[in-house]
Amino acid sequence: MLDGIWVDLRALAREVSVRFIAETPAYVDRYGEHAEAWCTHDCQHMLSWALGAEEGYVDLGGQVAWLARVLEARGFPLEWLARDLELSAAVVGERLPRRANEVAARLRDVAATVRSTPTFLD
Repeated sequence: MLDGIWVDLRALAREVSVRFIAETPAYVDRYGEHAEAWCTHDCQHMLSWALGAEEGYVDLGGQVAWLARVLEARGFPLEWLARDLELSAAVVGERLPRRANEVAARLRDVAATVRSTPTFLD
């Protein structure tokens, strides 16, 4: 929900997943037939956090840092996480009916943080 209006996070997350998987075939190699489902699942969470941050009740950076630590511990390339966040920003910018620029900027900022942080395990 953003400004009291329901946002179809699943539809946004699916679009992000389609774009991410199209440019990251190694992701499909890693997750096989479940690649799209996992990607969509994680994207829904990140989009939800971004909207919650815009509404003032979620720490997007903190949530993504937590996710980065989990993924990094599992050997997941953080470059993929950063790219997924960038694609999320692009999709939000194109499709979110309200405050698209603000939410997209939050996603781009946290993507830049992921890219600039050598490791989240320390």
